[in-house]
Amino acid sequence: MASDMAEAIRQLVSEKGISEELIVNTLKEALLAAYKKKYGTSENAIIRFKDNYEGVDIYAKKEIVADDDLDDDVLQIALSDAREFALDAEIGDILELPIDPQEFDLQSVMVAKQTTRQNFRDISRDTLYAEYKSKQGELIIGYFQRERNGVIYVDLGKVEGIFPKKYQSPREVYHVGDRIKALIYEVDKGKNGLQIILSRSHAEFVTKLLELEIPEIYDKTIEIFKIVREPGYRTKVAVYSKRDDVDPVGACVGPKGIRSQLISQELEGEKIDFVKYDVDPRQFIKNALSPAEVRAVHILDEAKHTALAIVSDKELSIAIGKMGQNVKLANRLCDWNIDVKTEEQYLQDGRNLELKRAADSLFAGSDEEAAPEAGEENVNLSDLPDMKPEWIEALSAAGVALVEDFLEQDDAALAQKSGIDVADIGKIRGIIEENIEIVQEDEGETGSSEGEEYACPDCGTIVTPDMKRCPSCGVELSFEYGDDEQGA
Repeated sequence: MASDMAEAIRQLVSEKGISEELIVNTLKEALLAAYKKKYGTSENAIIRFKDNYEGVDIYAKKEIVADDDLDDDVLQIALSDAREFALDAEIGDILELPIDPQEFDLQSVMVAKQTTRQNFRDISRDTLYAEYKSKQGELIIGYFQRERNGVIYVDLGKVEGIFPKKYQSPREVYHVGDRIKALIYEVDKGKNGLQIILSRSHAEFVTKLLELEIPEIYDKTIEIFKIVREPGYRTKVAVYSKRDDVDPVGACVGPKGIRSQLISQELEGEKIDFVKYDVDPRQFIKNALSPAEVRAVHILDEAKHTALAIVSDKELSIAIGKMGQNVKLANRLCDWNIDVKTEEQYLQDGRNLELKRAADSLFAGSDEEAAPEAGEENVNLSDLPDMKPEWIEALSAAGVALVEDFLEQDDAALAQKSGIDVADIGKIRGIIEENIEIVQEDEGETGSSEGEEYACPDCGTIVTPDMKRCPSCGVELSFEYGDDEQGA
């Protein structure tokens, strides 16, 4: 039958998760501490456990010296005394003498117990720290145990977790015994013991939920580019896939939106938007402002990451969102400073950089200065007032960015290339004519007859219309012009 010691060791291994080797070493240290308390040193103490931990033996290792040379009865033993244990003992030999633990006084036993308890506490804390440190960044389920000053203490089984107020969602309310799923955000050996900090407000919490609910994210078929949150209100997730046959947003939303609904339910009704990541910042900004439909995006300053998104009047409130949440999250998701305007606001805002450039190119100089002529300088279509963003974008995609490029082609060709209605092409042509002086040079436009030659009616000498008299006979010349011909 196993001894009490063996049973205690097995119980510690099972309940505390402490290895058998650590337990045995801890017991050795406790016995050595008791030995040292009794004899002043533990240098010569030997601890041996019996098979299956049925018991433990303690020995004192002593050097055999002559009876007259005995100086330290703890580390030495007289030859005459040694021969009572070993008849063949000789001076200089080392003798191991058994020590009865009952010889330890009460104080020595108390030291051993205290040492054992402290060592087991340290071992248990280190074991738990290593276990939960390896789980940092993973989800865990616990139960509401108690609350103090807004901080919730969660029963995690072996240890108590700390759920600070700042890491709780403002939408969520808990009661004693409630089941709580949270992220192990931080594991620390604090002054008051092991601290396991839990969170439901960080983006990493949503990442782990997505891995649980969406197999394509777990197996990396779909990858998360970035997640941004307003905990309790809205989350935006930018996703992409390296496989052309996979729709990352559709897979995340799921059939009839079932996957996104399950995640939203776990977040207590927090809205979640899945958007497709795109390397083109214009397209990514369009996607990030979902669920709003963005008509065009203009990069105002690429170095400073500032952009302008154009939406319709009815989409403006959707793009901005309640308390500006939608555009704020889009800013953080894209890492761009995005301004949202309607088409009318965009065209009327004198602070807009593109309108400034248009004003500079069209109205620079004094009132007497002529407007720029097409052909004298390259005028961008985007610099003209009243040009709709979708016109500019469609023409640019068709390779028509300059006014002179536009004027070189007829309306039908422009409509076919750009996809803009012929009626709108006519409106654009009208804007150009209103704002730019177009100089057309046609053959014969001057009406001058310079270079034409005629015969003098008197002598037949060749004369030209700029001559008043014939150079040969001196007759006076007069030229009359008809509808179809000229004559002298």
